[in-house]
Amino acid sequence: MNRRTLIATIGGAVLAAFSPFTGRAAGQSAFSFGLTPVFLDSDIELLNELQSYLSDAMGLPVTLVKRRTYQEITALLLSGELDAAWICGFPFVQHADKLALVAVPLYRQQPLYQSYIIVPADRAIAGWEELKGDIHAFSDPDSNSGYLVTAALLAEHNQSPAKFFAKTFFTYGHRNVIRAVASGLAHSGSVDGYVWDVMSVREPDLVSRTKVLRHSELLGFPPIACLRSRHDSEEIGRLTDALVSIAGNPHGVKILTMLQLDGFAVEPESTFSGIAANYALVQLKGG
Repeated sequence: MNRRTLIATIGGAVLAAFSPFTGRAAGQSAFSFGLTPVFLDSDIELLNELQSYLSDAMGLPVTLVKRRTYQEITALLLSGELDAAWICGFPFVQHADKLALVAVPLYRQQPLYQSYIIVPADRAIAGWEELKGDIHAFSDPDSNSGYLVTAALLAEHNQSPAKFFAKTFFTYGHRNVIRAVASGLAHSGSVDGYVWDVMSVREPDLVSRTKVLRHSELLGFPPIACLRSRHDSEEIGRLTDALVSIAGNPHGVKILTMLQLDGFAVEPESTFSGIAANYALVQLKGG
């Protein structure tokens, strides 16, 4: 299999949508909830459980909408075609004037996570500076952990991904970054630490072929967001209540176990100040 074919294969792994999107403009009365590749995987059982729980807890039908890229889901959310979405902290701070927080997942009892730079497990390397000239795998251009954190690290040292790496590409999924590094398609990669941690338990044979070279600072976990203009609506209130109370519901506990999360909480927007600072740095340096 050549490189182009493999990139197409791993990039297409997250294309499947849980249900076709038609939107409220077409007459749907269901609450539309968007999902991006921030989701750990596209497991059908998990999606069914989540849709069922939200529908029951909110007291109205819920439609899950899945897309390949962050940009696609963010565009639907900003246009009002989605009621809410589980997005990434990077697009949240990019559109902070239009988006509001609904809830933030709790991972290891905190609304925080890290970005990892990973390399093959057998690579002898002392620090990230030695990645210069690599073929580097990113997750998504709008991903905090899968792009922005590394871009900000380079910007701090007056570098950019285009200048520092020999080549970069996007896999459009954190699991796919791990696959790319494990297979040798990439020399290194930027990945969501939560996904790497969970996959190290679920798919140890794959993840053991990689190792973490660098852990970032703790940053705001990918949040659930909605338009600011809809934040005080009854439906968003129902969604907030459903998410915050999920850990106290047997059905919800099953979902949290599948996701390896502890729950959801209402958090201040300052939770994402670190991501906003990285974004400002990259903009300043032209990264």
